[in-house]
Amino acid sequence: MGPGRSVDNGFGRPAASGPQVGPKSAGPPAAVRVRVRTYEPKPTALPRAQRFDTTVRTSRHVFADGGHYGGSLRKDTKGQAVNDGDGTLAAQDRGRRFGPLGTALVIIPTYNEAENIKGIVGRVRKAVPEAHVLVADDNSPDGTGKLADELAAGDDRVQVLHRKGKEGLGAAYLAGFRWGMEHGYGVLIEMDADGSHQPEELPRLLTALKGADLVLGSRWVPGGRVVNWPRSREVISRGGSLYSRLALDLPLRDITGGYRAFRRETLEGLGLDEVASQGYCFQVDLARRAVKAGYHVVEVPITFVEREHGDSKMSRDILVEALWRVTAWGVGERVGKITGRGGQPQAPHKKD
Repeated sequence: MGPGRSVDNGFGRPAASGPQVGPKSAGPPAAVRVRVRTYEPKPTALPRAQRFDTTVRTSRHVFADGGHYGGSLRKDTKGQAVNDGDGTLAAQDRGRRFGPLGTALVIIPTYNEAENIKGIVGRVRKAVPEAHVLVADDNSPDGTGKLADELAAGDDRVQVLHRKGKEGLGAAYLAGFRWGMEHGYGVLIEMDADGSHQPEELPRLLTALKGADLVLGSRWVPGGRVVNWPRSREVISRGGSLYSRLALDLPLRDITGGYRAFRRETLEGLGLDEVASQGYCFQVDLARRAVKAGYHVVEVPITFVEREHGDSKMSRDILVEALWRVTAWGVGERVGKITGRGGQPQAPHKKD
């Protein structure tokens, strides 16, 4: 397979090596058992070179080995809130050093997105010209895959992963992650094809990732917002994030969002072979695995814009799956803590 040509199936082995990237970053600290307490901590000064300044408002913190990881909201240099939970300070206290990011791969799953695919790929290439794009198409009946092939033929930084059929968002992303890691990419990014995730905000996520293991584009931190959503949809989204946060003891405000940037090493430590969730709760699953494994997760504000073309893939089945899986995970963790048998996803510990 040469640059800009499609990859046929998504199930077999890739046919060519990918781009060369810089050295891998240092891995996250070993996972620890945590206990949760809620309080109002005092603002803590950050190093002068740090992008974030003092804390402006707080929520839950999770203590671990004297450091803490949780829900503080900090302001960036433009005054927008960034939820890093004081994790940058805790990471520095533990001697964390984040290495170079390497080449970024934006993974865009598609199913019947013919009206959107050209526009979204073009915007990504304009917003971050050095990034590569992988369109993971689930054999769309409307010809999305063919249109993606045409884009790839004219741009050697666009690839197409043709899959056999519609298997859900989670399966498409997992296939894209594996393809990207096998081809040497250092950063793997989730992005919707319908334009709801604005490519123009991608530089903000990549900047935050220089000091994090995973960055979430968040609608529900100050500075984040949604545009053209019906009230009912916002209630479902906010409610889903709140329920997941409480059920799983996660210090995140937008757990269900799908605009994310992962370091390669983070994905390698999440146990992707064990992920069976799809749709809405796929995002919850990856976020909880990252937090429980001790990775440094940052939220930055984004503007989420409702699609203008095509149909939403949200369904009742996706919501039901999210509800029962999140409930099962939460009950399982609590029972495990009581019985002493509760395990958490383990991230490999790598020395600098």
